[in-house]
Amino acid sequence: MSYQAVIGLEVHLQLKTRTKIFSACPQDYHGAEPNTFIDPFTLGLPGALPTLNREAVELAMMFGLGLNCDVSGFTQFHRKNYFYPDAPKNFQLSQYDRPIARDGYLDVTVEGGGVSRVRIKRAHLEDDAGKLTHPTYAPYSLLDLNRAGSSLLEMVTEADITGAAQARAFLESVQAIAQALGVSDATPEEGKMRCDVNLSLHKPGEPWGTKCEVKNLNSFRSVARAIEFETVRQARILDAGGRITQDTLGWDEGGQKTFVMRTKEGEADYRYFPEPDLPPLDITPEWIARVRARMPELPSHKRERYLAAGVRDSDAQTLSLSVALSRFYDEALSAGADAQKTDAQKLANWLLGDVAGALAAQEQGIADSALVPAHLATLVRLIDDGTISGRIAKDLLPDVMAGHDPAALVQERGLSAVTDTDAIDAAIDAAMAADPATVEKVRGGNAKAMNALFGPVMKATGGTARPEIVRQRLTQKLGL
Repeated sequence: MSYQAVIGLEVHLQLKTRTKIFSACPQDYHGAEPNTFIDPFTLGLPGALPTLNREAVELAMMFGLGLNCDVSGFTQFHRKNYFYPDAPKNFQLSQYDRPIARDGYLDVTVEGGGVSRVRIKRAHLEDDAGKLTHPTYAPYSLLDLNRAGSSLLEMVTEADITGAAQARAFLESVQAIAQALGVSDATPEEGKMRCDVNLSLHKPGEPWGTKCEVKNLNSFRSVARAIEFETVRQARILDAGGRITQDTLGWDEGGQKTFVMRTKEGEADYRYFPEPDLPPLDITPEWIARVRARMPELPSHKRERYLAAGVRDSDAQTLSLSVALSRFYDEALSAGADAQKTDAQKLANWLLGDVAGALAAQEQGIADSALVPAHLATLVRLIDDGTISGRIAKDLLPDVMAGHDPAALVQERGLSAVTDTDAIDAAIDAAMAADPATVEKVRGGNAKAMNALFGPVMKATGGTARPEIVRQRLTQKLGL
């Protein structure tokens, strides 16, 4: 394609505050009856005044610091005026020219594409709107104001993104940071992380084109698909000599296409003015230091730690992006008196391979599993020190994932690896006597045929014989 895409993202995160951002109304409305988590300020009743939630401010500061933003100095709230059924006050309390965080960046790792830097223009606090439901074929819409007034953080990037893969990797990193810091659950399926995509096309060396905004995408897959579709749609219009209009678009998940919602508003349409009932905040260096001291380890720091421990890059990335996986992995890596003997990469192999596969089959997450971190580390060490074979470990895994200690299972079931060469030689002699044709093939020059004898020997020893010893003794007895 002869066009280049210019993409900026707007990410909305619902903050993990106990109450809404400007009132004492509880925020944990998920699963509640519609319009039961409301209060006078959310409803815009006369005389109701806002009271700013301090925890929302500090979570926003923490998130800004995690994105390498400047969070110092004055921040202020403005009224963003618009008239819509989901906003009973007829305005949104947001931040205009004095956001709480600004001028940051996030380095994003794209599989097979290296590392790219996405600049963060700003992140600002605001209250969320309610939710409209449109019943099929009904001549009305249903309004639920439980979400209205919830603590919301909107983060806006510079137009540094060029494609769907980079956008998805960026959102995965943002989600990981929000979850690691405890700022937000950042679960798109619950509406706690939503994304708008601003996209335009231009030919290399020419000015940027007119952008369109795709609103309220609630999955990373939808973001990627919307970018791919909109890139093709705009290119076709331009190739046909048409003109792109600055529209706000929706995303049709069923049809996998965008559709026009309305002509894009400008800043003047919102008639911003400073909120008269909330004074500006002065974020001091001392306040920033207190917030920074509360910050847990960031995903990027975890990744560097895993790389230093010898974990391959792709596995380190996967572990660092998941709070549950990294917590389990860290506990397993440091578990027991023999913690120093646990191979970091082999532990990652088991956790991201066999364990992840078993959990997926059970439709379960690692945090919901009965698997004990120390037990997985013990299983890996039992293989490493030659106590059991990899095959025995795989056989034991279901019981280990049910909470049983693998060391105790090995002892109870007599599964320790057989290293007695007399016992192994007896099994080899029996296998050779039962299959003289294979023995002749091997001695006739077909060394690969030895594999046909290896299986019966392992079976005869119940899979407990050390494979390397079996191969060594077979090689000697066959005269190879």
